[in-house]
Amino acid sequence: MANLNLLLLFILSISSSMIFLASSSTTTSSKFLQCFINKTNSTNNIYTPNTNSYTNVLLSSVQNTRFITSNTTTKPSFIITAATFSDVQASITCSRLAGLHVRVRSGGHDYEAMSYVSSGDPFITIDLANLRSITVDKAQGTAWVQAGATIGELYYTIAKNNRTVAFPAGICPTVGVGGHFTGGGIGSLTRTYGTSADNIVDALIVNSKGKLMNRKAMGEDLFWAIRGGGGASFGVVLSFKIKLVSVPSTVTVFNVNRNLGENATELVERWQTIAPKFDEKLFIRVVAQAANGGTTIQAVFNSFYLGKIDELLPVMKKSFPELGLKREDCTEVSWLESVLFFNGDLGKSVDVLLDREPQVNSSFKAKSDFVKNSISKEGLEKIWKFLLEAKDEPLILILEPFGGKMDEILEPDIAFPHRKGNLYNIQYYMSWSESGSAVSEKHLEWMRKMYEFMTPYVSSQPRAAYYNYKDIDLGAGRGSYLEDEVWGVKYFKGNFKRLALVKGMVDPENFFRNEQSIPSTVLFKQYSEIKIAMPKSSM
Repeated sequence: MANLNLLLLFILSISSSMIFLASSSTTTSSKFLQCFINKTNSTNNIYTPNTNSYTNVLLSSVQNTRFITSNTTTKPSFIITAATFSDVQASITCSRLAGLHVRVRSGGHDYEAMSYVSSGDPFITIDLANLRSITVDKAQGTAWVQAGATIGELYYTIAKNNRTVAFPAGICPTVGVGGHFTGGGIGSLTRTYGTSADNIVDALIVNSKGKLMNRKAMGEDLFWAIRGGGGASFGVVLSFKIKLVSVPSTVTVFNVNRNLGENATELVERWQTIAPKFDEKLFIRVVAQAANGGTTIQAVFNSFYLGKIDELLPVMKKSFPELGLKREDCTEVSWLESVLFFNGDLGKSVDVLLDREPQVNSSFKAKSDFVKNSISKEGLEKIWKFLLEAKDEPLILILEPFGGKMDEILEPDIAFPHRKGNLYNIQYYMSWSESGSAVSEKHLEWMRKMYEFMTPYVSSQPRAAYYNYKDIDLGAGRGSYLEDEVWGVKYFKGNFKRLALVKGMVDPENFFRNEQSIPSTVLFKQYSEIKIAMPKSSM
């Protein structure tokens, strides 16, 4: 009776506009509410579009506003701000009962907003932001981190325990751990230690039946899939056990800026072939964009080295003397402070890494490519010309080197496949603050033109892409392996087939789905006949 009274009070608190909902929608909502309240005995962390705080909760970690202002997207029927693992289990069980699908959000950097809007399907969003506990085991050199923590919070907590350990992950501190780790996770330590996913040794996941499982219980096939194949296709990953890595107490950071009059083109051309072969302790990425009112290109060699300046300078003199690095270009910092450097916050307190406020409050679009053969000077000049012609389009190219540890890990070892043979990854990024569908479409069209223009210079068969830089232009899922293979192979190459098999085993009903989730294999029996190597984990 107490549960029923709670339900009645909650429904009465919802705006009277619910009266006008279609009866089927009302029934679905009622089923979910009754079930959820019965299981949790609470309404404290459940929000509907008719509750006053729904919009604030929806926007709490959103980085890309163009999907929120769109009239063509469907918002969540419910947002559950899970406070416990049991909340997540109840959300899944009750969604199944009510005929709703589940999407999961950990940090809000979702490039195509697939965790909090849909193209039509009714769904709930489980927001994991409150599940952010981090526990470091100094003796074992490991940590358990819940999926709602941000990368910044993880880095901060690790370094506060020991300034000579770290974890390989991305550069932006407000990215949520859940999506980042399960999609791969590349950053400044990737050449030294591999991706985030390469350094996960256990995990906790809730499956489509609401069962909580660790690595042993889920089995090696599913554990393989959630390390680079995206966790949201298979369940709700709640926590990761990660292997920490060693870093020196002092590292060196530096930026070297060059424009076209300062041999930027020649330097980038040279960088392409040598950056993947650098000492694994040296990370130099290139950020290129039009500058000075569209009159030149500026290339920033945005870099750090796992060691002191006196160790770095001889390495640079031998490996990349053309850059002309000087001692005064360099700054010695702790590894944690290097995170601030890459985020443009060097000099601020490291406490800013605990700030979860969205860093971007505008619309943006991104795409990605992998480069296997260096682009000639003539090719780079054509690319610069394209950037300079896009005077009102703030296109940025971010080039991140591979090589090092990435050459040592085989493509099928985990679901993340982009390994040996890649010189570097490119992220194309554009943001704008103006609102309106016409403005957005204008910017999106320029991004598509850029992507098409780059075709001759990047990987092919497939033209690969990074899953964490989701791009709906590559195709939207339709639920079967053959229909989704085009975009799936771009993200996962030869691993897509095995991912589809795992999906068919653990979620044959396609309960966990979004526009680019791994398809539920209607053709599972056909593909199960194919012999696929299931490598033993090296963990």
